Amino acid sequence: MTTTTPTWPSRRSRRSTVEVQFGADRADLLQAALLTGDPPADAVIDEIHERGRHVRVAFNQGIAHGLASLTDPPPAVAALLHHVETTPEYVDDALLDEGSLPFFTKPAAVTAVSLSAGALVRTYQSPSISTVLDMTGRLVEGAPRRLQETGKWLNAAMLPGSMRRGEPGYVGTLQVRLLHAAMRRLARTRGYDEAAFGAPINQVDLARTWMDFTLTSLKAEQAMGFDITTKEQDSLYRYWWYVAHVLGVEPNLVEGITGNAEAQRVDDLLQSVTGPLIPQASTLTAATIAAVAERLHELQNVPPAAATAALRALTRRIHGRELSGELSVPEGRLADRLVAAAVPVIARKRAKLRADPVAWQEEQRRNIDFARQRTTAPDSPTGYEHNAAA
Repeated sequence: MTTTTPTWPSRRSRRSTVEVQFGADRADLLQAALLTGDPPADAVIDEIHERGRHVRVAFNQGIAHGLASLTDPPPAVAALLHHVETTPEYVDDALLDEGSLPFFTKPAAVTAVSLSAGALVRTYQSPSISTVLDMTGRLVEGAPRRLQETGKWLNAAMLPGSMRRGEPGYVGTLQVRLLHAAMRRLARTRGYDEAAFGAPINQVDLARTWMDFTLTSLKAEQAMGFDITTKEQDSLYRYWWYVAHVLGVEPNLVEGITGNAEAQRVDDLLQSVTGPLIPQASTLTAATIAAVAERLHELQNVPPAAATAALRALTRRIHGRELSGELSVPEGRLADRLVAAAVPVIARKRAKLRADPVAWQEEQRRNIDFARQRTTAPDSPTGYEHNAAA
């Protein structure tokens, strides 16, 4: 277990390089972010280990019913809930009820692809995140489960009204936050090298993952013919500010972003300290593509072999041929051509659908209903639900 962390992690570029590219102020911001996990959530996990199960019970009651429902709450739980319940000034009923609606302008199968071939594949490019997954036993064998769990959380968080206090999206997001803290603590007991990578699941990693659910997913959907308007981008990004607040992402890293162009500039900053790929990234990418191919078979009855070829083609289209090669995604020229031919057809159909307001609203309603069914369907507890209840 590493006990001493340098002022700048050795495998996260160099401070001097960041200063040249982005300036000293941005270097200061990144340095603090690389060395910081999530102190309020980390304190709750420490309190659970020190004081026992009643802390976890208080946490669960507090996220479901609010801090005011607790009598003499454990100090760390009280501090976390006080922070989360101090609602940012930009949050209002319109944001909570309507801000996420653009998310539901495309079918669940498209979300599954943008989440996997888009967001998760890029998340695994982070050597620190891949290392944590490897250390905590959630690498290849956990890929299908991780995809299902991430999809369940994402749908719950995006459902209109679901990020209100005590609602499923809010509760699930805080459970995910506590799971991150538990993984952070576990990684530190298993030899995670903070001198090389910074704190496990640090603020750069969290903000970069936030970008994967926003910028990367939106670009992935656009690459498939499912673009959204500038106004819809603005709405989604503002909604994601609040998700970041509940999830424990520092606001100075993501708040203020209202579109892909702004997000790209911040993402370039985060990418400058992500670090080089490690072998686990290719393993995770292959496992994720296999898992979502099976998911597409379930959702759309797509033959697994065809789904795999299409997903590899989409991965290359989303992330570029060079990076896809580094991730060991096999070439497939026929699949590339077929996907390239399909995208403009999809885009034209989408434009026609958008031109009919009634049909457009009905499409959103169907997608919302499907997401609600998926998030409320009985199944075994997710990893984040299990961790919160353990």
